Amino acid sequence: MSRLPVRGDGALRYPLPASTDWWHRFETLLSLHLPDLTGKTVLDVGAYDGYFSFAAERFGASRVVAVDAHVCHQPGDKDDFEYVRHTLASRVEDVEVDVLDVSPETVGEFDVVLFMGVLSHTRHPLLALERMASVTKELLVVETLIDMTFLPSPVVAFYPWKMLRDETPWWGPNRAAVVGMLHSVGFNQVVSYPLKRLSAARLAGLPGRAKIVADLVSSTPGRSRQRLVRDIARGALTQGRLVTHSWR
Repeated sequence: MSRLPVRGDGALRYPLPASTDWWHRFETLLSLHLPDLTGKTVLDVGAYDGYFSFAAERFGASRVVAVDAHVCHQPGDKDDFEYVRHTLASRVEDVEVDVLDVSPETVGEFDVVLFMGVLSHTRHPLLALERMASVTKELLVVETLIDMTFLPSPVVAFYPWKMLRDETPWWGPNRAAVVGMLHSVGFNQVVSYPLKRLSAARLAGLPGRAKIVADLVSSTPGRSRQRLVRDIARGALTQGRLVTHSWR
């Protein structure tokens, strides 16, 4: 079982593939611009190892439910989650529910809903946001991959093949598309926070990522290598991350 040390300042440090990835998690947490969670109920959809679920509890949430459809699919998948829950004597609840099955009937309704890194991975992003809206009483926080960041009009990139280091994304909406979808599912006010392209964690992790890219390119058959390099370059120029806050 992996051991997940907890820093003195409350940041959860996870044994992720890149040694600096726990800093990336912490930077993402800070970039969420979370309001005061004291006494709030929080739903974390796509919680995986529960990093943001446990953070919400430590920020004063009265009840936190971590939802993930895949948390128990492989032996040991839940070890990290259970270890942190035990170490922190946490009361975070966990539920195994598919994103598109999230509803007031399956999980209830919550003051704050976190939808972190999931939107681009669902085959039906607008339907997924409708499901999130149905269980949000006050605030929905979405963090997602965005693409075609240079276009002001709403557009969505479709990925019919596996992306570099990530086999499951389907979509890369731009900021206008994300904001438009959130309005369309019933949120009257949407505020967006683009994440910095070059943060301390990203800069520190560049050597490791460069090696992964080099290994992947060298192992790719010649006919596909040119397209791969083109996609890597395009992604570096046009992709990013976005955080949005949505209220009814």
